[in-house]
Amino acid sequence: MKAVIQRVSSASVSIEGAVQGEIKQGYVVFLGITHDDTDDDVEWLANKIFNLRIFSDEEGLMNLSLSDVKGDVLLISQFTLHAKTKKGNRPSYIYAAKPEVAVPLYEQFIKTLKGLLQKPVHTGEFGANMQVELVNDGPVTIIIDTKNKV
Repeated sequence: MKAVIQRVSSASVSIEGAVQGEIKQGYVVFLGITHDDTDDDVEWLANKIFNLRIFSDEEGLMNLSLSDVKGDVLLISQFTLHAKTKKGNRPSYIYAAKPEVAVPLYEQFIKTLKGLLQKPVHTGEFGANMQVELVNDGPVTIIIDTKNKV
């Protein structure tokens, strides 16, 4: 499981011109699920994101978490995070999980993160063509891969 986390001051996702999800301060999380991801990956990654301290404190140091700033999460499924680009110029997505594997893990990720946040997780729609707008605050962008925990 791979996540690209962007600290934002605002963000939204639209599908066919209609806003599906919208947040103010928080994270936009682009989530890619691969064929061998498990429940353990969901738990580990959700906890890592929830506890990540990348908001500035009163001294300007990145020392505060989502809960410290009462931030929100906009979660976007993105199979392209598992693109294989070593050969040729057209990416291969053979490592991206098929929907029958990815959808249950995606839904479990939403549920787990919602439980940690104690509030809704805003989302796009799995498999949809989405337009994401965000104001990256900093900019701060963090990439986490559950296959590289150490």
